[in-house]
Amino acid sequence: MDDPRIIIALDYNNSEQALVLAAQLDPKLCRLKVGKQLFTIAGPKLIEKLMQSGFEIFLDLKFHDIPNTVAGACKSAASLGVWMVNVHALGGRKMLLAARQALPIGTTKLIAVTLLTSIGPDDLHEIGLGPTPEQIVRRLALLAHDCGLDGVVCSPLETAYLRTQVDSNFHLVTPGIRPIDASIDDQQRIATPRQAIENGATYLVIGRPVTQATDPLRTLQQLNKEITSVS
Repeated sequence: MDDPRIIIALDYNNSEQALVLAAQLDPKLCRLKVGKQLFTIAGPKLIEKLMQSGFEIFLDLKFHDIPNTVAGACKSAASLGVWMVNVHALGGRKMLLAARQALPIGTTKLIAVTLLTSIGPDDLHEIGLGPTPEQIVRRLALLAHDCGLDGVVCSPLETAYLRTQVDSNFHLVTPGIRPIDASIDDQQRIATPRQAIENGATYLVIGRPVTQATDPLRTLQQLNKEITSVS
């Protein structure tokens, strides 16, 4: 595939496990996501090793700070040669614009997190946000679009509406993907791979259904077959 639509989340606490899994996968069929847990322990050296194996990397660190700090962090991330980085849309317009300026269009892709898929209505009420997850996601996604970012991270349940509000070049990156027979784990706003693609998702972030599979490559191949049939 020229543009794999599946991103495998390497949610490990050491580089050894991540590299063992990567060795079982095909960079033509997926990209890899390295988040806070793994990057904190393994650092840039792991990114380099994964890229040497042919994988493009989504560095999922959700930068959220004052504009100047976020801009510098984005530049540092891009210097590693990663395919995509993200910031948190709750940082506001000034922060998003600073990040966009730090990463010119056509270089490392820049997307924004809207609302974590583990957050439900009760959580929003407790932290003083509202009225619904869907409305917050919509507002933040349109803010990111207005600031010129390449896309957003959102639940697959919000993609259908967002796809009607943004152009086709604006990426909708969806975690919370679970095959029909898989456990939902700590996710609340989820969908199957087929549902997410039908709703307009660009890329699917998939973790445990692949990383904990008996045969990760075969599972990845099956997932690609499923989404290719509807995309």
